[in-house]
Formats: sequence, C-alpha cells, structure tokens
Amino acid sequence: MSTSRFPRRVYDRGEEPDARFTLANERTFLAWIRTSLALLAGGVALEALGLGIAPGYRHAASILLIVAGLLTPAQAWFGWMRTERALRESRPLGPPWLAIPLALVVVATAVLVLLGVLLV
Repeated sequence: MSTSRFPRRVYDRGEEPDARFTLANERTFLAWIRTSLALLAGGVALEALGLGIAPGYRHAASILLIVAGLLTPAQAWFGWMRTERALRESRPLGPPWLAIPLALVVVATAVLVLLGVLLV
C-alpha cells in the first residue's frame, strides 16, 4: 500500500489490482469526461444555432444538456474512485449512479426539441 498516491482514500485500501483493470477503469473515466463535453457542446450549439425550435423549448433543452454536462464529471470521478476501491478490495462493482438520470435528461431534451419543432 502506498500513501504517496492521490487520492489516499482509494490507494490506502486493499492490494494493487491487475494493471489492465485499473487502465480499463481509467478509460471509463475518460469516456464519462467525453460524454460531459458532448453534452456541454450540444447544449451550447442548440442555443447558439436555434435551428427553428421554439425559443422556450430550445432554451429549456439547452439548460438540461448543460446541467447534465456539468454533473457528468462527478459521475466520472466518484465512479472511478468506487470502482478502483472495489478492485483493490476484490468487491463487486456498483452501477454508475448517474446513468439513469442522464438517460432521462437526454429523453427529456429530445421531447423538448420535438415539441419545439412542432410548435414553431
């Protein structure tokens, strides 16, 4: 166990897992970060381009995407920590706690955009 690595509450537990699992966990972290960037870009683009969507619906959809993009890095960080601790302690992996709310935000955004297009 090493106390010089950050965050200590992850690396002070259990034993060093197989590097392949740690690297896979890091790739998942980076995938969540890419998802965050895509949500932010989508929210900004939706508002900036307009695209013939009723302004109120467009604005609401943009805000949903931007807020989801701001929250997604929390899933990346806390999910990475939970998974790394579970790997180090040989415990089962938990589900990503933000996946279902994020899916609901995407569905809500799609509904808002659809309504905004139909009501123009």
